[in-house]
Amino acid sequence: MEPDALPKNDEEWRKRLTPEQYDVLRRGGTEAPFSGAYVGDHDAGMYACAACGQELFSSDTKFDSGTGWPSFTDPVNLEHIELVPDTSHGMVRTEVRCRRCGSHLGHVFNDGPPEKGGKRYCINSVCLLKK
Repeated sequence: MEPDALPKNDEEWRKRLTPEQYDVLRRGGTEAPFSGAYVGDHDAGMYACAACGQELFSSDTKFDSGTGWPSFTDPVNLEHIELVPDTSHGMVRTEVRCRRCGSHLGHVFNDGPPEKGGKRYCINSVCLLKK
């Protein structure tokens, strides 16, 4: 989907997304741990943004972090994501957003596999579509 075809307002986003997707992608919510479709998924493929279809993560970088959310060591392309400081809930974190549509995806932490760069992109399953 091209950026100019994206919904232009909140009402259009609500029509396009499920209530859970809307809460997480557009309002910055979080799905319950171990509840998402892709937590235990180990099949090959590409994970894209559920809101706009932008390719975000490859299964080649997915690993089992034990946290309850799909975790990746790297995005497929740094140009496809935006990292934003997040000080909500009394914590200091780095939010991960889709650069194309601005949707919240999850957070990135510095506790990933050291041999793969040490990053853990902790992403909500509901924010992803697998191709």
